[in-house]
Amino acid sequence: MKTLGIVVLALGLIMTIFTGFNIVTKKKVVDLGPVEINKEEKTPVYWSPITGGILAAAGLIILVAGKKKI
Repeated sequence: MKTLGIVVLALGLIMTIFTGFNIVTKKKVVDLGPVEINKEEKTPVYWSPITGGILAAAGLIILVAGKKKI
């Protein structure tokens, strides 16, 4: 349980600091023999910092609960 608590706590802190990222995909627009035209599309993925705070709190609760049982 201690390892799970640490992982959830760390993930929550990272999600609180970084509130999103972009996924970049390349699509082929035109392919005429040796000539290729590609297009890059950026797809944003965002979440609320509150989600990270909730995960951090859950990780802390898991850590405390794990220490009490031992």
